[in-house]
Amino acid sequence: MVSSDFSVDRAGNVFVITLHKAPENRLSSALCQELIRTFCQIQEQLGPDAEGAVITRGCNTKFFSTGLDLDERETNPFASSDGFYPLIHTLLDFPYPTIACITGHTFGGACVFALAHDYRIMNSRRGYFCMPPVDLGLHFDGMGSLLRSKVSPQVARKILLEAYRYTGREALEDGIVDAVAEPEGLDSLAMQLATRWKTKACGNVYGVLRGELVKPAVKSFSALSYVHSRPTSRTPKVKL
Repeated sequence: MVSSDFSVDRAGNVFVITLHKAPENRLSSALCQELIRTFCQIQEQLGPDAEGAVITRGCNTKFFSTGLDLDERETNPFASSDGFYPLIHTLLDFPYPTIACITGHTFGGACVFALAHDYRIMNSRRGYFCMPPVDLGLHFDGMGSLLRSKVSPQVARKILLEAYRYTGREALEDGIVDAVAEPEGLDSLAMQLATRWKTKACGNVYGVLRGELVKPAVKSFSALSYVHSRPTSRTPKVKL
């Protein structure tokens, strides 16, 4: 599991994926495909009926990820269908607990990426969580399905239709994240969560039961993945 855009460390049955794709950990199709392979390799290494968990984190307290690489869409209309959408589906179908360690700014598709994890912790001092597609003119089929599975209708509206820019404390108050921590305590808290919940994978039904909770999102992202016959999204009018 070697990549120039992220590293993978292992502490027992907990794997830690650290994104370090300069400059802002943007989710290109190549990065997404590498992450998919990594999650599959982790699953193979852990095996069925085994405890385990995965933490995804940014490499610094400035950025977790600023979302999709929108420039790539100009030359590759299938960038999201071949990369981002399958990555979200992979996370939603992964048979082990996942924790997003939101180290810094998180925008656009990176919010969806974070929400696809089972647990989220966020930097209490630095970084915003914001989905601005309403301001960018951006849309893809099923964009709201994961939000509806994770937060209340009022919060989903605030995220998607108002593009509200959340601080860590505000995200905790609205139930978007499960905890906040000082920058120096993020990794420790993420590991605590992973250690606490990793045993829940032993029954080999963790992913199946999660699928019951997020079934509309699973269906949406499965239907979007590897689609080349029709448009599945709207090209943004402006870019971040």
